[in-house]
Amino acid sequence: MTERDHYEVLGVSRDATPDEVKKAYRRLARQHHPDANHGADAAAAEAEFKAVAAAYEVLSDPERRARYDRFGHDGPGGTGGDPFGGFGDIFETVFGGSPFGGGGGGRRRAGPVPGENLETTLEVDFETAVFGSEEEVSVRTAVACVDCEATGAAPGSGGPEACGGCGGTGQVQRVRQSMFGQMVTATACPTCSGRGQVIPDPCRACHGEGRVVEDRSFTVNVRAGVDEGTTLRLTGRGAVGPRGGPAGDLYVRLRVRRHPVFERHGSDLLHRLEVPMTQAALGVVLDYETLDGTEELQVPRGTCTGEVFRFRGRGVPHLEGRGRGDLVVEVVVTTPDGLTDEAERLLRELAEERGEVVAEPDEGLISRIRSAFK
Repeated sequence: MTERDHYEVLGVSRDATPDEVKKAYRRLARQHHPDANHGADAAAAEAEFKAVAAAYEVLSDPERRARYDRFGHDGPGGTGGDPFGGFGDIFETVFGGSPFGGGGGGRRRAGPVPGENLETTLEVDFETAVFGSEEEVSVRTAVACVDCEATGAAPGSGGPEACGGCGGTGQVQRVRQSMFGQMVTATACPTCSGRGQVIPDPCRACHGEGRVVEDRSFTVNVRAGVDEGTTLRLTGRGAVGPRGGPAGDLYVRLRVRRHPVFERHGSDLLHRLEVPMTQAALGVVLDYETLDGTEELQVPRGTCTGEVFRFRGRGVPHLEGRGRGDLVVEVVVTTPDGLTDEAERLLRELAEERGEVVAEPDEGLISRIRSAFK
């Protein structure tokens, strides 16, 4: 069965803003929510609600949306698993709780809070981006507190206790009437910040957080063919959550240093090679340095500026496929300056031989000085 386009499901354009995506989701989710549809239309409404939830889950995440725009449903992370299983979490994020009653907001469970995602920038050499490498990146992040073993409680104390404000559930509920009937909304307990536990005697090292801030280094696998702006995701390398919560992810944004010779154009490399007029006119065989080593470059007689020579397969590896691009050498014929008297004489003879009109020779400086004293 062909999967429907996420943009089509939400009824938005491919350049829709995050706010437009969210508004479309809110409208359609309310329309197709199972609690608002009963009878013969219930199954169709549930199927549409699943599609709407799956579309929003992808398009509301900038990274997943970018992958979907590039690869569609078949790309990495295209749909992100069972979209219906997490619709309660999406509703809680967008609406602040289920607007249809039935305890929809009660899907949230008390427990360890995940840690934050982190972002950092890694600058790599041009050659590293082309051929790939393993690089080290350092970040300042939250790690588990050793003193309390990430519990947040002082060593030897009684440890965490169930929160009296929420009874250990981590949330408080509020019931009100609306046009849809009875609405139950659930919010994080203000006493325990949604954790379901409080610590009477907190650890002095981490002040009850169960984590401390330290500098950490990680190895990043830079794939061959990456480019400026590529973001790498290191799962579980972000900050650990408070009191034993799972770690977030680390996002590494790549910056590529410029190369003194080559410019990158997609998977191809470009070099504008300056060739003296004499070599261009008479031809020459050059030892040419590519990123892979020395190659022979034959410049034929009569080569003009703008002529291109191509080394097949000496460019950048294709990131999402096999093979490599090409190395393109564009010739720029240079004109000599600072001529000696003999060189100028030879060039004038060449111009005369070819019947070309040239400017008269400049009077030498010494001759002008001598004339001034006559």
